[in-house]
Amino acid sequence: MTSAPAAARPLAYRNFRLLVIGAGTSSFGNAITPVALAFAVLALGGSANQLGLVVAAYALADVATVLFGGVLGDRLPRAAMMQGSAIAAAATQALIAASLIGGWSSIWLLGAVGAVNGCLGALASPSSSAMTRHTVPEPLLRKAVTQRRLAQNGAQIVGFAVAGVIAATLGSGWAIAIDAATFAVAAACYHLLRVPEPARERHASMLGDLGAGLREVLRHTWLWMLILQALLYHLFYGGVQGVLGPIVVSATWSKAAWGWALAALMIGFLAGGLLSLRWRPHRGLFQGTLLLALTGCFPAAMALGVPGTPGLVLVLTGAFLHGLGLELFSVSWELSIQQNVPEDKLSRVYSFDMVGSFVARPVGLALTGPLSVLTGTTSWLWVCAVIMAGGSLAAAMLPSVRQLRRHDPAPVEELDPVGSGT
Repeated sequence: MTSAPAAARPLAYRNFRLLVIGAGTSSFGNAITPVALAFAVLALGGSANQLGLVVAAYALADVATVLFGGVLGDRLPRAAMMQGSAIAAAATQALIAASLIGGWSSIWLLGAVGAVNGCLGALASPSSSAMTRHTVPEPLLRKAVTQRRLAQNGAQIVGFAVAGVIAATLGSGWAIAIDAATFAVAAACYHLLRVPEPARERHASMLGDLGAGLREVLRHTWLWMLILQALLYHLFYGGVQGVLGPIVVSATWSKAAWGWALAALMIGFLAGGLLSLRWRPHRGLFQGTLLLALTGCFPAAMALGVPGTPGLVLVLTGAFLHGLGLELFSVSWELSIQQNVPEDKLSRVYSFDMVGSFVARPVGLALTGPLSVLTGTTSWLWVCAVIMAGGSLAAAMLPSVRQLRRHDPAPVEELDPVGSGT
């Protein structure tokens, strides 16, 4: 039998190690591709509008397909869904890479294949989110959720850091070829997963399965209310990060300062993940939702517009607090879903969460420009800050959020890890 200290570590479990390696490797590659794709579109003579259309093709395909992915994730083996999606994504990214390296690419090809990649990602995402629960004993679930998020966030930071260098030195085609290779590695990891499949409730149609997933979401008031809160958050914050942030920060301080702000945001994510390894509140969803109000600090710091170094320090601090609060909430949110939703409906619930979270982002991006012109940029940043912070505080006051408590199963040292793959 494995000793208690070893069994108390999620990474002691083979399936969890494979999941983290696969997901982390994909996150690294996915951080490289947007940068390489932007350089590729511009090198083909594309405009900013055409680049926006290429990016939008991926995002729209993702949102349109994710509910279907949730249904399939609850009907089919989740590891197979993840493996199949990774293999197909490796092939499509290899096609883009070959077209760029060979000199026969086009903007339309990048947009079309990007839409296919959006569909592939959406088909696998709900299954991937639900998989953590299958790879470790329940007492380790919080640590496992946190460690997986830390690995993926860390891989993204490294990917963002090297993306520009790789694209500039090797070219966009070779940079995207690296992403294709990461999908191949992820597919190999997912192929090696050996996890039990939950008993599945079958319906006569895809719509029947989708309806059952929606009823599961509506059965938990905290779940559907916080999905609505996520919709509100992305509706306003999407424009802050994607439109106003680069403009305001570069005009007030420098172009480099916006990169520093995004780096501070990612450092906040890592700090939140590290803190979550030690902090185990019994009412984690309530306290995490309260801390989500820290996301309002980022637009508020930009709205203050204090010139010089003091103002820049405020912006960097606001970005760090944003990342910290969002990550502390995200860990508690994911743990709450994993502990309170039946296994056979988990992928569908995650798919509704993803749709609710991201369907409003394109709308926010489109409306931010006109609304900021109408109200003034500073005023609109304050509106975003107040709504992001106030919405979180209001959601935290819901009885269903305040009363939800963490499950405390048997201590992990009492579990027999035989068959866990350690």
